[in-house]
Amino acid sequence: MIKRIVTTCVLSLCLVGHALGAEDDVINSINEGMEFYQSGEYGEATSSLNYAVQLIQQKKGDALAGLLPEPLDGWTAGEVESQAAGAAMFGGGITAEREYSKGNSRVDIKIITDSPMLQAVMMMFSNPIFATADGGKMERIGRQKAIVKYTPADNSGELQMVVSNRFLVTVEGSDISRDEMLD
Repeated sequence: MIKRIVTTCVLSLCLVGHALGAEDDVINSINEGMEFYQSGEYGEATSSLNYAVQLIQQKKGDALAGLLPEPLDGWTAGEVESQAAGAAMFGGGITAEREYSKGNSRVDIKIITDSPMLQAVMMMFSNPIFATADGGKMERIGRQKAIVKYTPADNSGELQMVVSNRFLVTVEGSDISRDEMLD
């Protein structure tokens, strides 16, 4: 299950940068910010440019949301949720998330980008001692390194991987076998 979903995400993540097109509101806000700047209205310039940044982050969030795959046969999927959080909230970043279910089994996939948290996670991947400190194991899913944790007692697990040094993909599963989760 996760292998197929993660493979789709990994392949699609490479296309995120190309999926972002300029919107008129973004260009208008940038132009407005430049006009305010040139006339010495720095507070208004900052406000206009911050608004343009927020619009761009929302577009990136929508592009990330489009990467989450449709459910596999026999599974259903909830609505995709995407969010662009400013630096004041959890250090900032852009996320897209979707939950998949089949009977009592649940799998939640989250993609995070543009977050300072990514640097900390990438350090874990480069140092196996950190990666395995809380029971996780370093594994490969396709060509990607992943930290996999699975608890047989409650049939739940988690997988984390960094893709292209820009995206953190987290997959959490409950009421699911390890083999089914990684298949």
